[in-house]
Amino acid sequence: MIVYLDTSALVKRYIREAGSDQVEQRVQQAAAIGSAAITRAEVAATFAKAVRTGLLKRDAAQHDLETFRQDWNDYERLEVNDTVVARADALAWQYGLRGYDAVQLATALIWHETLESTVTFATYDKALWGVARQVGLEPFPPDLVEE
Repeated sequence: MIVYLDTSALVKRYIREAGSDQVEQRVQQAAAIGSAAITRAEVAATFAKAVRTGLLKRDAAQHDLETFRQDWNDYERLEVNDTVVARADALAWQYGLRGYDAVQLATALIWHETLESTVTFATYDKALWGVARQVGLEPFPPDLVEE
């Protein structure tokens, strides 16, 4: 199984919250795990926001961020280039996606096409989950319902 983790899914490996066990189980079953290179910045921003909003203490967030940075090299870090951005442009327009969501989806789609294999697209963003299903990716978790 090949799994693409967007930021909303990836942070669940480091911040214990609803869905963390599901993500960890899927990761353990995966033959390959990938994410767009921009995800690294998005994860750091997510941890910083968790500190600003009081969800995490600074020391805990710093620890989680360092653990993530150590793990980052274990993931397939998928390049964001002009091809990905052009595809994201089209996806954003067609499906009304936010910019980085469109980049995440475009990256996963291109990986799927390159590998010629099913890619499970893990996200906890309901709108993105629904679009992933529409464009031929296998959305995860299977029970997330689009709004």
